[in-house]
Amino acid sequence: MKLGMFMMPYHDPRRDLHQALHEDVEVAVHADRAGFEEFWVGEHYSAPSEPITSPFIFLANLIARTERIRLCTGVINLPQQHPAIVAAHASLLDHLSRGRFTLGISSGGLPSDFELFKRMDGAERNSMMLESADMILKIWQQDGPYEIKGRHWDITLKDFVVPELGIGTVLRPFQRPHPPMAVSAASPASGSVRHAGRMGWGFISAHFCTLPIIASHWKTYLEGCEAAGRAPDPEQWRVARLIHVARDDAQARDDFADPDGPYQDFWRYLIGVLTRAGMLSMLKTDKAMPDAAVTPDYALRSFAICGSPQRVAEQIRDLRAEVGDFRGLVALAVEFGDRAKIFDSMSLLSGEVRPLLAA
Repeated sequence: MKLGMFMMPYHDPRRDLHQALHEDVEVAVHADRAGFEEFWVGEHYSAPSEPITSPFIFLANLIARTERIRLCTGVINLPQQHPAIVAAHASLLDHLSRGRFTLGISSGGLPSDFELFKRMDGAERNSMMLESADMILKIWQQDGPYEIKGRHWDITLKDFVVPELGIGTVLRPFQRPHPPMAVSAASPASGSVRHAGRMGWGFISAHFCTLPIIASHWKTYLEGCEAAGRAPDPEQWRVARLIHVARDDAQARDDFADPDGPYQDFWRYLIGVLTRAGMLSMLKTDKAMPDAAVTPDYALRSFAICGSPQRVAEQIRDLRAEVGDFRGLVALAVEFGDRAKIFDSMSLLSGEVRPLLAA
């Protein structure tokens, strides 16, 4: 089982931003030391509660602080940036990290960012994401001149291409033909996952997906692979979950139940965001359930894993039996809370839970 960590990140907006960001760095460094293979970080422009505005900058800050862990954008929201900018930034990070880089992409995820960038139409965002990804790949496949025309962007560079001066070509990546790519998925039968299957990319089932939605992602991925004549690769499938490992089951349950703890706080935040956005139904395991029933306690029971190493391993096995044979588990980073408990949970997940899964 390949282990990753996903950091939105979420922080209480009343906290000191400087301290919170440096705590995020500490989590990434500990993930590397604890043996996690991947670290994913999100991108949001208009939320002090999710304050990383550039995954590229944040991940670049981790290159010299970490040794083995892959540095992954989770994700770059392609409709919000020009494809040539994404291609160039990704290439630079790929070189600086000596190939420890994965480009995760999506159509966007935060309603305030949609409003800020005038990207309110979901179908339009999806179209922009696919076109941008295609343009990025074309940029990486060639030196200038470029003439790549689409519905949303027009990438043209031909009048000032001077190869002998090194001018007129967007920086190409270190990994060839390009860094691994992945998409995030939250909707049932996600079109992004189908496209990932066609392209040979990875995908991550989001941490707030119900079990039927997660199961639908693998089926949709297979459809994409079949359409492209590509053999499916379960190594490309990651499932995200909020996971807390403690020395015994009782302590883990108490940590989850703490009304002032990081786990309840995280779900209060996410439930609030989805309620305001009119998207709370995403969290309902039964569409008939009233909104008032979607509480932090309900969310922790439905979308999270906690317990001793033995109990957590059982729950992960049960999850795989229910949804399919995913090969990557991505743990969700939360507000620090008790730093020792958070770090201990990460170490137990890697050092004790993973060997149990391999047994």
